Amino acid sequence: MQVLHAGKTNKNAFKALIAAEYSGVQVKMVENFEMGVSNKTPEFIKMNPLGKVPVLETPEGPVFESNAIARYVARSKVNNPICGSTLIDYGHIEQWIDFATMEIDANIAKWLYPRLGYGVHLPPSEEAAIAALKRALGALNTHLASNTFLVGHFVTLADIIMTCNLYLGFSQIMTKSFTSEFPHIERYFWTLVNQPKIKKILGEVKQAVSLPPVPSKKPAAQPKETKPKAEPKKEAKKEVEKQAAKAEAAEEEEAPKPKPKNPLDLLPPSKMVLDDWKRLYSNTKTNFREVAIKGFWDMYDPEGYSLWFCDYKYNEENTVSFVTMNKVGGFLQRMDLARKYAFGKMLVIGANPPFKVKGLWLFRGQEIPQFVIDECYDMELYEWKKVDLSDAAQKERVNQMIEDCEPFEGEPLLDAKCFK
Repeated sequence: MQVLHAGKTNKNAFKALIAAEYSGVQVKMVENFEMGVSNKTPEFIKMNPLGKVPVLETPEGPVFESNAIARYVARSKVNNPICGSTLIDYGHIEQWIDFATMEIDANIAKWLYPRLGYGVHLPPSEEAAIAALKRALGALNTHLASNTFLVGHFVTLADIIMTCNLYLGFSQIMTKSFTSEFPHIERYFWTLVNQPKIKKILGEVKQAVSLPPVPSKKPAAQPKETKPKAEPKKEAKKEVEKQAAKAEAAEEEEAPKPKPKNPLDLLPPSKMVLDDWKRLYSNTKTNFREVAIKGFWDMYDPEGYSLWFCDYKYNEENTVSFVTMNKVGGFLQRMDLARKYAFGKMLVIGANPPFKVKGLWLFRGQEIPQFVIDECYDMELYEWKKVDLSDAAQKERVNQMIEDCEPFEGEPLLDAKCFK
């Protein structure tokens, strides 16, 4: 009998339990496990000196680390197909287990745990974690475009571990608006969690509908003091003053430093009000060129703003229409940090692959904002060219791109997306 020490909702414990279902191996969950108590006992520390869960108690001795436990359970069955039947299958299974751990699970944790209060929430760190996670998910999505499972044509240990790691993200922080950029991962995940042996362990899985809120950094409010009678009044007053002084000191220590102003906010005022243009663009339904485009040039301030064309560098990769459109949609999502200072149009062009991706962007200032270049990794995937308004052809190209026309040598417009 193998006994698993962990809480009943621990996704790392699910790996071993699902592997047991596929392997016909009996693994029993320890009863009445209480995190923070059960894993601090001398008996548990003897099994894992770090006190971490899960731990598998076997007749031969304990095994800790969730991937190792899952491997042990799977290999308890001789010639288990979920472990691979050839050397290359074995290598690929191990490859995806490592990828699921280091690229998927690690970055989900860096994004999720500070929002749950397990660590300090730092926006730059969160943005870096999201960017790294999206790179990993992009690679996984590409692999799954032509594969139902990670290795071969049926569930392997790699799929079990990948699914459990994705389960944490899907159920806690990866909302539909986030995962829609990766349609093959969505298909893969929902296929896997509805496999009978996996569903038996995970139960009904529901996707997160919103991000966990960032924990408040404000100190807890001090309870109001009731007025004491007679002599205790002086003592109570002293205590209130003492507590108030402590609160002030704590507030001074914990208060975050004022957020530095964005350099774009320090530029001289511009006659162009970006929100006025965005409203005009959104509300114009007819006579677009006569109303919206004319209005744009009436508002445009060439001293306070600049226009930029962008062309995707790797159009030869754009061989699937919906994948190309999802790529553009993801880029616009990541540009959200510039919403206050930018307006953009992205076009996907062509009747047949490879599809061309081109864009037009309006930025505050005379250069592309440095914080956008630093924080949105997609920027480097495009060639950027500042619009020369003295060139009539370039100005007309601006008009056509705003209008969603088809100015590119007669090629049809496949899709247009706006950032506003």
